[in-house]
Order: sequence, then structure tokens, then C-alpha cells
Amino acid sequence: MDMFDDLLTSYLEKTCDVEPAWLQHIHRETYIKETRPHMLSGHYQGRLLAFLSKLVSPHRILEVGTFTGYATLCLAEGLAEGGEIHTIDNNVELEERVRGYFESSEWSHSIHYHIGDAVTLVPQLEGPFDLVFIDADKKNNGLYYELALEKSRRGGLILIDNVLWKGKVVGDAHDAQTQQIAALNKQLGADDRVDKLILPIRDGVYLLRKR
Repeated sequence: MDMFDDLLTSYLEKTCDVEPAWLQHIHRETYIKETRPHMLSGHYQGRLLAFLSKLVSPHRILEVGTFTGYATLCLAEGLAEGGEIHTIDNNVELEERVRGYFESSEWSHSIHYHIGDAVTLVPQLEGPFDLVFIDADKKNNGLYYELALEKSRRGGLILIDNVLWKGKVVGDAHDAQTQQIAALNKQLGADDRVDKLILPIRDGVYLLRKR
């Protein structure tokens, strides 16, 4: 099955847009320098994020969970003229390198990189946001979602990553992390404040549109 997944991933990457050179650089350095490089969005999911951002053409984007900035730059590709993206992470050890990636990009003046607790920082940011991407510590996804929904405009798009959790949400796994993700998926499925569906891409992306 893993071999089939690898072949399918390779096929999908060959049939979408090429991974831009600056993202290839971040991708390569992340796999060389980080202990959990799989947290990176990667080529195919990155093109999905860029595609959705271009469809929305957002003036304001919020990202919870920056990691090495790969997804941030994908989302920035769709920014409307004069738009900005606020991205939040609590990993101070990555700050210098990630700021370097942002400063060398064409969106250096559009990206606002915040280091700290998203629960504290999000309420302080000026809204509304047109697009939100949540990809941080999973145990707080429900809280991040509520904060994001409050800060989103009507018709705004919220994306939540890793909602299939390697397929464990439909298995018999009873660990706390899986149960938390499955419970939130069930809650979101019944939330009449949003239109919603899960894209079974990589580890699953929940798409939610504020009504």
C-alpha cells in the first residue's frame, strides 16, 4: 500500500504545477535540518493551498502554525494587491531561519510573522480574514477554529489540516489524539454556521466556508 501511495503521490505531483524553486529550497532544507520534516505541506498540498488562495484572492490571511514557512508562501501566492498574511508559531528556534525565507521572497512586506501563543494573539489581530489555515497542535484545533470563525468574514474560507490522522479516525484507535480529532470532525460536520467537506488529500484537509 505504501508503494502505491508513493506512486500515486508522484503521479499527482507530475500532473500539477511545478513546485517553485524557492519552495524546493525550503523543502530540501526542512528535510535536512528538521527532526519532523513530514510536517511540511509538500509539493502537492502546497499547490492546493496556492490554488485555493488564488480562487479566494484574499486581502487578509491568517495561518495558525508556521513551521518552516512553506505553506505560508503557498498561501501568499493568492494575495490580492496590498493584501497581507498573519502567521503564528511558538517555535522560537526556527524564527531566524523562517524570517530569512520570508524576507527573501516577493511577499516580504506582506507577511507578518508572530511568535507566541495563537490563543492569545489571534484575538488581538484585526479582522476580518478572508482565508484561514489551521495547522498547529491538534489538541487546540477546536479552540483555533472558534477563534478563526469569529475573525472570518461571511463567505470566508477556513482550512484545517490533518483531519484524517493517517486514517485512524475511521479505525479502532483509542488514543487521545485520534479521539480529539474524530470528535472535532463530528462537531464540524454538524456545525450549521459553515458549509463543509473533507478533501482526502495527504492527511486530510477540512474545508469550511462561513455562511
